[in-house]
Amino acid sequence: MISDRLENVTQTISRLLEGYDIRLRPNFGGDPLYVGMDLTIASFDAISEVNMDYTITMYLNQYWKDERLAFSTDEEILTLSGDFAEKIWVPDTFFANDKNSFLHDVTERNKLVRLNGDGSITYGMRFTTTLACMMDLHYYPLDSQNCTVEIESYGYTVMDVVMYWKDTPVRGVEEAELPQFTIIGYETNDRKESLATGIYQRLSLSFKLQRNIGYFVFQTYLPSILIVMLSWVSFWINHEATSARVALGITTVLTMTTISTGVRSSLPRISYVKAIDIYLVMCFVFVFAALLEYAAVNYTYWGARAKKKNKKSKEAEDKKLLGTKSNDSYPQSDDIIELQDVRMSPIPSIRNRHNAKTLGSAQADALDPAKFPPSFRISRTGYSFNQRNASGLRYRGNRGNHFHKPKVLHALRRGASVLKASMPKIKDVNVIDKYSRIVFPVAFMMFNAGYWIFYFFE
Repeated sequence: MISDRLENVTQTISRLLEGYDIRLRPNFGGDPLYVGMDLTIASFDAISEVNMDYTITMYLNQYWKDERLAFSTDEEILTLSGDFAEKIWVPDTFFANDKNSFLHDVTERNKLVRLNGDGSITYGMRFTTTLACMMDLHYYPLDSQNCTVEIESYGYTVMDVVMYWKDTPVRGVEEAELPQFTIIGYETNDRKESLATGIYQRLSLSFKLQRNIGYFVFQTYLPSILIVMLSWVSFWINHEATSARVALGITTVLTMTTISTGVRSSLPRISYVKAIDIYLVMCFVFVFAALLEYAAVNYTYWGARAKKKNKKSKEAEDKKLLGTKSNDSYPQSDDIIELQDVRMSPIPSIRNRHNAKTLGSAQADALDPAKFPPSFRISRTGYSFNQRNASGLRYRGNRGNHFHKPKVLHALRRGASVLKASMPKIKDVNVIDKYSRIVFPVAFMMFNAGYWIFYFFE
């Protein structure tokens, strides 16, 4: 009985394939052939932000009817090997966003063919495919992505083949798990794609993926927060412990640089700024500002000491100079007043000597410049009155130099003087550390509050 049935099935299959033209689609020249599709998700294997793709293993089932293969009016089903698909017409289905795919062949090629008595065919296969998924990483790692599966006929336009989703288009999504993402939903749609070779029917399955932030909290955010807080320890270290504070500041800066480099290595080289970039840059700014704070403290402390030392040395020199001047017969000055006309001299004896002009050369010897005080000298040009100076006095030395200074330089110096005067004078450098102990933590808390509120509720 069984042998007779097997013989009948063999004869039936041979009869069906006799004269069967694999090159022609069912109902060739007539209405378009409707091909149903459904997918079963086996697993999500990997999602790569660097390559902008994801790898998925799935079962694809296709359904159509080929009246040339009808062999019975009863609801009889023949399950055949996958090799039978090479002897009949099958749809030229492909994935429009596919990068690399392979059909599993352990232990045999994972394909099935089921033939119903009325000519309906179920054609299934199991394969792994890597599909392109263009991601928007502006909110990375607080982002969500949409990754799609695009199914289309490669050569048959809508005039020949029309694809559609079955009543239950997708299975296995609820059971699929990803290490970094959570599948929060999916949707299916179909549309017509107009290409250079015609209009094609395309089926699309879109997965809504929400990134899990737990990994990034423990690997990036929490270490960055601790490094920033570690940089604040220098505010409690004595400002004279230069080696300790500088070493701490440089260590925190280098650690933040290492964390940033590790994060960037797992991301594509995109031009726009990501959420994690903003956080890491601000953390870097805080640790760098803590290092600069000590630079300001150190400069203020040693600069004040240097000023005091210079002031004391200058005062000592001034006292010494005043003591030297007191021993001189006449006061010394950098500015020497040259007497153009002795008649303007405040010394009566000089004026009297000038009035006695008739005394001759004997009295002229009395006007020897060496006999006058050093601050008054008879002009070498004689006793003629200088018309350009009505006062009869001509100043030489440093008094006239400031009139020749450039105006721009003078303005800059005035501005610097005003700015310096407006700045508060810090008598104790510990005040800078005391304010930093409050300003830095408060500013960092405000930044964190704004950052997380913006990216969580956006």
